[in-house]
Amino acid sequence: MTVLRPVRAGNAFEETVERLLQAIKLGLVAPGEKLPPERELAVTLGISRVTLREAIRALSDAGYLDVRRGRYGGAFVTYAPPEPDAGHLREAVNEMGMADLSDALTFRLAVECGAAQVLAMSRPAREQRAVLVRRLTDVNEAGLEDYRRLDTAFHLSIAELTGSPLLATTCADARSRVSDLLNAIPMLQVNLDHAAVQHQAIVDAILAGDPDAARQAVAEHLEGTAALLRAFLA
Repeated sequence: MTVLRPVRAGNAFEETVERLLQAIKLGLVAPGEKLPPERELAVTLGISRVTLREAIRALSDAGYLDVRRGRYGGAFVTYAPPEPDAGHLREAVNEMGMADLSDALTFRLAVECGAAQVLAMSRPAREQRAVLVRRLTDVNEAGLEDYRRLDTAFHLSIAELTGSPLLATTCADARSRVSDLLNAIPMLQVNLDHAAVQHQAIVDAILAGDPDAARQAVAEHLEGTAALLRAFLA
């Protein structure tokens, strides 16, 4: 999980909470699943285990984690996104503001189009291609309760497969900025079917090594999502 990257020493506790919360809210650790082991997580984040425990305790107190002791214990994710609802979408947009929403959508468009273009240019190796196809299959076979989480994993995998931690981190940040909005969009089967066609076009362009087509396919997909947002806000 690229979002679980080293934090800065000056704000270790706050940034640890931010990293963990981002992983949870993006669904990179699914509801009911356990965070990586404490020792491993502390090394990954570049922090002390004391700081990590404080952050986990804060998220547990806030209702995002359930900390269990014993041989089969750990920090288990209890957070689940609310059910899609147009009313929740309007509330989230009102909290963000239309100007910030437009900026967040532009930011996401720029970084995700760039990631797809870079990956297509790199001519992904067989292992990378297999990961991308597997992520696509996961989304296509997902039930409604898992769709957003697996859709996120698919989108983020494109940036991660470029091999650039900076790009992967930036794409995760861009997704985080609109995550609550995307989760609030009612899921219509016709829209999911359309998204599946667009996802396939993205993968086909990347695997064909066509950066222009990859960039265009991502742009069309994200512009469609932006149009859906506007439709439910009208």
